[in-house]
Amino acid sequence: MPIRQMSQIAKIVDITTLSAETLLDRARARGLKVATAESCTGGMIAGAITDVAGSSDVFDRGFVTYSNAAKQEMLGVRSDSLERFGAVSEQVAREMADGALARSHADLVVSVTGIAGPGGSEHKPEARVCFGLARRGHITVSKTVDFGALGRAAVRQSTVNHALKLLIGGLEDAPPPKDRPLLDDGG
Repeated sequence: MPIRQMSQIAKIVDITTLSAETLLDRARARGLKVATAESCTGGMIAGAITDVAGSSDVFDRGFVTYSNAAKQEMLGVRSDSLERFGAVSEQVAREMADGALARSHADLVVSVTGIAGPGGSEHKPEARVCFGLARRGHITVSKTVDFGALGRAAVRQSTVNHALKLLIGGLEDAPPPKDRPLLDDGG
């Protein structure tokens, strides 16, 4: 790997740590739990969160569902969704997020499914990642991001950072627990 690319990845990893810390601080202030449902990142989002000491009071669990069978068995993704839309689709990302929310004690879940590379097709190019965000009592949302052919490691790391930003954003209008006021988290 060229030195320039290694330097870029190092900067991205620093952003990852800051984002994970921000997520944990804000979720903790609101008394909320977080979970992940990951395919193309293979547990990297959960890893980024749990790399921060003290994360266990916020992070509930992570589901690594790399295969379609795992998506179905662990998260309840429907086989007809996989057949009709494919594993890399907003529909499957939503079902993954909903399934993780239903099968955990989390209040907020992010899901990712994509093609980190190399490879892809005309309709689903390399570096296309679909994200789902589910929060108890809210409509599950999804979006697709095409990161461009950055290389597998950079696509996966960019996916982690984007997922952390989505989780932080998902907390924005979350009320504090009824038994205590929202703490000022400086953000």
